[in-house]
Amino acid sequence: MKKIFLFLSVLLLLTSAAQAQSRVAVIDLRKVFDNYYKTQLADANLKDEAGDLENQRKEMMEEMRKGEDQWKKLLDNANDQAISATERDKSKQSAEKKLLELRQQEETLKQFERSARAKLGEKHRRKRDVILEEIRTLINTRAKAQGFSLVIDTASESINSTPIVLYTSGENDITDMVLKELNSSASPSILKSLEERKDDRK
Repeated sequence: MKKIFLFLSVLLLLTSAAQAQSRVAVIDLRKVFDNYYKTQLADANLKDEAGDLENQRKEMMEEMRKGEDQWKKLLDNANDQAISATERDKSKQSAEKKLLELRQQEETLKQFERSARAKLGEKHRRKRDVILEEIRTLINTRAKAQGFSLVIDTASESINSTPIVLYTSGENDITDMVLKELNSSASPSILKSLEERKDDRK
């Protein structure tokens, strides 16, 4: 319902702008967001953090695998008729204790995975909101400076995942201008590190 209301609001704004012969600009917000160095830097940092969390998960999995091997060995001893009944009982008790430990480790692992997903998801949302607000602030500043009364995102989609903007001549497209200004504050070392990461993925 909110998306339908948003769509109708955009149409109303477009109609009002046309009637008032106002100047309208367009921008590909997805292109600006994806190619902004701060977005790429945030993504790189999140991937590094995700990698660290994955390494921790693998270590926990390896500990569980070792524990399962110990548990199986204790079970084998508990059923081994070649050893004394006392030793078999002792192995059986140890196997039961080890099984409880494994179940606790399994639950700990599940909690760790849930926490890691939530942590990364929240960080991603916070970074995204901060970056979008920064982009929007610059768009507003540039639009006012150039006398535009409305800026439309050509990358936006309707509730049916179809383009809202079906045609634009490309006139008054401020995408490249905004993107260039945003990236102008990036230091050479940051740009170099981002470029190196791209090369490593090839």
